[in-house]
Amino acid sequence: MFPVKPVKCSTRVRDLSAASSGGMKSKHPGKAILAGGIAGGIEICITFPTEYVKTQLQLDEKANPPRYRGIVDCVKVTVRDHGVRGLYRGLSSLLYGSIPKAAVRFGMFEFLANASRDNQGRLSSSKGFFCGLGAGVAEAVLVVCPMETVKVKFIHDQCSVNPKYRGFFHGVREIVREQGLRGTYQGLTATVLKQGSNQAIRFFIMTSLRNWYTSDNPDREMKPLVTGMFGAIAGAASVFGNTPLDVVKTRMQVLCVIF
Repeated sequence: MFPVKPVKCSTRVRDLSAASSGGMKSKHPGKAILAGGIAGGIEICITFPTEYVKTQLQLDEKANPPRYRGIVDCVKVTVRDHGVRGLYRGLSSLLYGSIPKAAVRFGMFEFLANASRDNQGRLSSSKGFFCGLGAGVAEAVLVVCPMETVKVKFIHDQCSVNPKYRGFFHGVREIVREQGLRGTYQGLTATVLKQGSNQAIRFFIMTSLRNWYTSDNPDREMKPLVTGMFGAIAGAASVFGNTPLDVVKTRMQVLCVIF
């Protein structure tokens, strides 16, 4: 009889287990919904003045003569006439929607991404594109279109001589009473195209950068600073890519108010 050497199977079993699971790094959509909602609320509170100025300039292009000469002039006129708080007019309509918008966006993306990862737990750039597209369409239909329509009408109304909306809920009631539920869905097609392309571009670039950074190790930790930098690059690219659609959407949403 020859001595039988003990087989060290524990390491092998762990290797097989890791191989079978493929290092899958699935994220529960519920966590993405919660984190996305919190981040969305913080984001809109910080960035709303830029959103306000953007909307004002888009609407002002149809005025004859234009009221503003540019971004700086728009800020100066608004602060002069209404104080710094004037840059936050319409914030409530966007804030009430930004939390569910971000929640739907990231929740839907993670739901689609979990079903699209390969055996190594990686999400390819092309699949990231389509997951982002799905997330953008979902947020457009469920949240963004009615939210943006109300926001644009609020900003336009509060810049008129005699504003008729006394607050967010009063404004929504008046819009629905006068125009029906369809009044909150003006520019739906443009909004779907805008949000779909926006998130498709954003998540495509974010996924590409993440794959480049992690290389062959999907478990490599993404530091917050790196994630923030990649997010800024992806966000800038997505805005640059679909600003024309955003202009079309804004004009469609305010069309019935102007005419």
